[in-house]
This record gives sequence, structure tokens and C-alpha cells, in this order.
Amino acid sequence: MDRYDFDRLTERRGTNSLKWNVPEGELPMWVADMDFQTAPEITDVLKRRAAQGIFGYADIADDWSEAYAGWWERRHGFAIKKEWLVFTTGVVPAISSAVRKLTTPGENVLVQTPVYNIFFNSIRNNGRNVVENRLAYHDGQYRMDFADLEKKLSDPQTSLMILCNPQNPSGNIWSREELGRIGDLCAANHVRVISDEIHCDLTEPGYSYIPFASVSPVCARLSITCMAPTKAFNLAGLQTAAVMAPDEELRHKIWRALNTDEVAEPNVFAAEAAAAAFSQGEGWLDGLREYLWENRRQAERYIKEHIPHLMPVSSHATYLMWLDGSRILPDPSGLCRFLRSRTGLYLSQGGAYGETGKYFLRMNLACPRKRLEDGLERLCRGVEEYEKQMVKNR
Repeated sequence: MDRYDFDRLTERRGTNSLKWNVPEGELPMWVADMDFQTAPEITDVLKRRAAQGIFGYADIADDWSEAYAGWWERRHGFAIKKEWLVFTTGVVPAISSAVRKLTTPGENVLVQTPVYNIFFNSIRNNGRNVVENRLAYHDGQYRMDFADLEKKLSDPQTSLMILCNPQNPSGNIWSREELGRIGDLCAANHVRVISDEIHCDLTEPGYSYIPFASVSPVCARLSITCMAPTKAFNLAGLQTAAVMAPDEELRHKIWRALNTDEVAEPNVFAAEAAAAAFSQGEGWLDGLREYLWENRRQAERYIKEHIPHLMPVSSHATYLMWLDGSRILPDPSGLCRFLRSRTGLYLSQGGAYGETGKYFLRMNLACPRKRLEDGLERLCRGVEEYEKQMVKNR
């Protein structure tokens, strides 16, 4: 493990980092971007490619699809055929392309909220309507509301569902039974599914996710899956992802959509980085997962002891901590702004993930432990000051 130093503090200011493009003294723990250098096996491949010094148009070699297929079979028990895969520059561009191709303006696209906020952009910016199937929240855990889901899917105007598997921001890993039920309901109502599985490799050690398309022939037939190494290996800036569709007709539609929108051509590093991640990155990823979950355990202990009015939501996936601030009055979104202005701690406001997220905060734990400790201390200091101010102003 000496080769994988997750405690190393890498300076990211002044590198055009979206996450770290903040004033001096602020600590950004918002966007899903890790503060760890990627696996050295990937860096070595990129260095060799860069050493050639020629950066012309790139093509997709067989080792790209072989790496994806091999990874999903080894890690997730799902045998993917290479021809099911289509390269794309990112999961979000793929989702937006799929929305345009598989629906018409004015139709409904269903999402399960609270959910990744950019889903709303992909729907609304293309003239479609967002329909929310709100997840049921009770005792710090989320469950699917299948009665409401069936009702919303049965609307003839609903033609597409975007599934987040594992779920962002809650960190839920959906069960085989839950996923199968979604597939059956969608099939019965002629609704197709986009399954965003970008966080699938970031599960707690001992836990694994279930690919939606692997659950049944029904799920495979009506779905396209968006997958990438970018979250697990911290490669988002390389713009590399894949869409997987077992159904030939559906695959043709998404292939056509991605090419029409010009988001199906790789930069010179994109395919090689993905192939390196999925063929050589297992040791690094396993070490990362152990480190991330120790971060989560430390954060949970600290919050329980020092910030009892905040409650971490139970989670077995992603490096994002979803914090229930409903016991902090009157407005957790105001708390988020307060934290940044008074302590420099930059978190995500839960309201961005849908109305049901308004009493929550999202905190990115993917950072060296020293940085995490700094963030937790700022959080504690800010909450204490905020609560005192609220009491004073009542």
C-alpha cells in the first residue's frame, strides 16, 4: 500500500480546478471530485501516451471495450458483450442525448428525488417535464414509494425514467428486488430507463451494487446504462464514459443520438485512461474504498459527538455524506450559506436535489484525513455559531 498514499495533501489551487476555484481560506467539500491523485497505473499509461508528442484524432481500440466487459464481470458479476458498449464523453452528455432521442418535447421524465441535480437540467433544458417519485424517508433511511411510482409511470405522458444506481445523494444501494420491480412497472407502462451507474464502484467494503440491466431480461431490454471510471478513479476531467445497451434497437438509437450530438469521439487520453483503470486499477480502488469508509466512520463519530443536531443518513455507497439538518431551525439552506461565509466550509445545499432535499446538506468526504478533520471542525464551529444566532434572533 506504500504506492497508494491517500494521506498525501496535493495542492490544487491555481490548477483551474472547478472544485478549488474558491477564495483563499475556503475549504471546498461540495462537488463530487476527489482530492486524491489517481491510480499511478493510470498516470503511467498517460505519461507514455503523452511522450509520443502527437495528439491527433483518436480511435477506440478493442482493449477499451474488453476492459469494461472484464471489469463488470469480475467486479459486478455481469457478463457484458463488447458490442453493447458505445463510447461517450460523459454521463451527463449521454443522458441529455438520450432524453432528446427517446422522448418528445412536453413528455414527462421521471426521477426519484432527492437526486443528482443535473438530471433536472437534462430534462428541462430539452423541453421535457420533470415528474418526481419522491423517496420515502424514515428513521434516517430512504425507501422507494412503489405505489406513487406506479401511479406516475402509468401516466401516458411519462415515457422515460432516469434511475440513479447507486443513489446520489443518499448513497443507497438498490436491491435486486427493488430494481426488478422498477423494470416490471416500466415495461408494463412502456417506459424506458436510463440507469446512471457512475458511482457503482464506490461501495463500502463488503457491499456491492447490482447493475440494473443484469436483473432480468426485461430490465436489459428496456434500459441503457451510463457507466464510467471517472468517479471511482477521479478522471472526470478526461471526459471518458460509456453507454451500455443490450437491446440492439435501443443501442442503435443511443449510438445515433451520441453521434448526432457529437459526444461520441474520444480525446487522445480518454479511452486509454479508462482501459488502464479497468484493467490495472483494482488494487488502488480497493485501498481507496477502505480509506473512504474510514473517513465516513470518523465523520459519523465526530458528528454524533460534537454536532448532535445533524444526522448522517445511512449509506453504503458514494463518498458523499447526506446530512439531515431538519433539527436545525429554521433553514438548513441558510446554514449552508452561513457555513461558507463564516468558516469557509463550502458544502452543497440539499434543496438543489429537489424539494425533499431542502433540509439536508451534502458533504464530500473524498479527501486526505487531515483535510477531513479541518472540514469537520469548521462544520462544528459553524453549526454552533448558527444555532446561537438563531436563538438570539427568535
